This record gives sequence, structure tokens and C-alpha cells, in this order.
Amino acid sequence: MLDGDSQDLYAILGVSRSASKEEIKKAYRKLVRKYHPDANPGDTDAEATFKSINLAYEILQDPQKRSRYDQYGTIGAGPPGSSPFGGGFEPFGDIFGDLFESVFGGGRRGARGPLRGQDLEMSLGISLEEAFRGVRREVFIPRLEKCGRCGGSGAEPGTGVKSCLYCGGSGQVEREQRTPFGTFVSVGQCSECGGSGKKIESRCKNCGGTGRIRAKHRVEVKIPPGVDTGTRLRVTGEGGEGSDGGQPGDLFLAVKVEPHPSFERDRDDLHTRVTLKYPQAALGCSVEVPHLDGTERVDISPGTQGGKAIRIKGKGMPHIRSSGRGDLYAHVIIDVPQTLTERERALMEALAQEMNVEVQSAGLIDRIKQIFS
Repeated sequence: MLDGDSQDLYAILGVSRSASKEEIKKAYRKLVRKYHPDANPGDTDAEATFKSINLAYEILQDPQKRSRYDQYGTIGAGPPGSSPFGGGFEPFGDIFGDLFESVFGGGRRGARGPLRGQDLEMSLGISLEEAFRGVRREVFIPRLEKCGRCGGSGAEPGTGVKSCLYCGGSGQVEREQRTPFGTFVSVGQCSECGGSGKKIESRCKNCGGTGRIRAKHRVEVKIPPGVDTGTRLRVTGEGGEGSDGGQPGDLFLAVKVEPHPSFERDRDDLHTRVTLKYPQAALGCSVEVPHLDGTERVDISPGTQGGKAIRIKGKGMPHIRSSGRGDLYAHVIIDVPQTLTERERALMEALAQEMNVEVQSAGLIDRIKQIFS
């Protein structure tokens, strides 16, 4: 019944052709649980069956697509949305789809209905501190909005909007088409009114008759703690305005976290530097290491070498999808002084002599004895 090459969508779901929408949904849920790839790891047959189940449900749960399927028969095997002729399921793809749409009124070329607004995307730069704590930002989005002068009608105030004489206000015109299968009368969009069925007497001076103008739309967005460069935030309903009563699109914000002078980020971990004087590294000490919400006192073991990374747990960036934080790594740098006082040089020479280390001498070893005499 669940052969991936099956042509019968009802057979794939195991329901009759008279099955109700609820029966189809129930059968679909049962099969999805059984053949989901997560429940059948490595089983390529289960994966192919899962795709067939989804294709069958996609067609049969939609009344319009189901009606076309019932009328024109089976579709060919292949990925969701394919057909034996290589186009989308409408029902026969590019060559036959346009023909049947126009002849039987599929709506693709008909009068304009509500149109959803465009999705918009813009980049948003924030500091590492803002990414750490989260922040509210006010952004201004350039987009097309309803013209305030004409209220979106496109007509100059005081003038009217009439029905298109060419199509009689329907937004559609009939055209005769000759094909290898015979002569068909197709229904297409009216070129005079663009499918709206209306003609403007006098165009609005503000928008030129389009009903929309370009404006900067103010949006306040909440940036959650833990975002990183490349994070894409979605703000529902703040994209382009819809037309003819359509819903607005969405706004997508591509986050870019600016470089920081003291910290480097690796996912949720942070890296910084801690500078030690030679005696501190040799004898051990306790130092304050800064992080994004304060400082942490860290014990340095005697004999610590330059380049060592000291891990401070839980002092990195917040995890964006869970609680907790990454870690902070303090990389040790040994500070070698470029200049020395006469006394410091004498002490260093004495230490070098004690450690039997050859150094450039300035003849100050004898003076060290005077310092401690």
C-alpha cells in the first residue's frame, strides 16, 4: 500500500475516495508517526514512504487540489510538487497547467484578491555587551505604505473610481486560443485595469495612482541575550503592507555583533588576555580577570607559562536557546619590561647568575652586594 511508486494518493494514506477531511488527517498522523525518518534511522525506504505520505496529504487536505486530482487522475511518482510532465501539480504542470487554469478558471489569472505584503530584511549591528544582556532597539524600515492622501484607492480626493469598461469590472477578459487539442476560450487578466476591475478617473498626486508611497516605518524590536553574528530574527507583521485587504509581510533582522577590544567570541565562549609580570608567573599570584558582567579573581599557579589558557566556567555568553552560559578563557601573557632601572637590572643579573643563565652584563653584579649590605 505504501510503495513509493504508487500513483494513488488515497491508497498511500489508506483511505477511501469518499474519506472526510478528518479521516484523511487521522490517517496521515498515524502514518507519519510510523514512517518518520527519526523513528527509522538509516531506512531509505521509510524516508521515501514518508515523502509520499506528505505529498498525498498535501494534495488531499486541500479541497481545491483534491478536486483537481479527482478530476484528472493520478500524478506521477517523484518528489513533492512534481508531475509526470515535470511541472507543479496544477494538475499537469507548465504546459497543461496554464491551459486548464485559464479554461476552468483556476484563479491564477483572475481578478485581484487580497495580496500578502512582501517580507523585508535588513541588517542590525549591535555591540557585544548588547548581545550579552539583550536590548530593545528602535529601527526604521523603508517600505511601501498606504497613501494617506487617497486612503489607498489611488484616486485624487474628490474623484471616483469607476468599473473598467474593457472587462466590465470583472478584471478578466476572454480570449480564444487554438491548440493541438482544439480551440479553447481562455479567461485572462484584463490588461487595461491589471485585473482590478477598476479604473481611476484622476490619479492621486501623492502616490501617482498606485495607492502606496515609500515611507520609513518605525519598529521597536527586542534582541534576546546570546544572539551572534548571523542570527536571523523574525518580527511578524512588520514587513510590507498587504494590498486589497491582504496580511502584511514579516520583517527579518540579520544580526551583526561588532568586534570588542577586550574579548573575542567563539560561539558562546569568550577569550581574553591576562598580563602577568615575570615574578607573578614564576611565584604564583591572584589576579582580577574582567568579564562582561564584572570581574573574577583567579589564582595563578607558580610556574605558569605564557600562552596558558585559564578556564573560568560560566562567564561567557548566554545560551540563546537554553539556560546557562559559555565559558571565559583567560590567555596568559608574560610582560617582559623593555626598560629597567639600575637597581632592577642589578637584581636581574644577580638572579641570572644564581640560575646559571648567561645574559648581557652591565657590570652591575657587584653593586647588588652594596644594595643588600
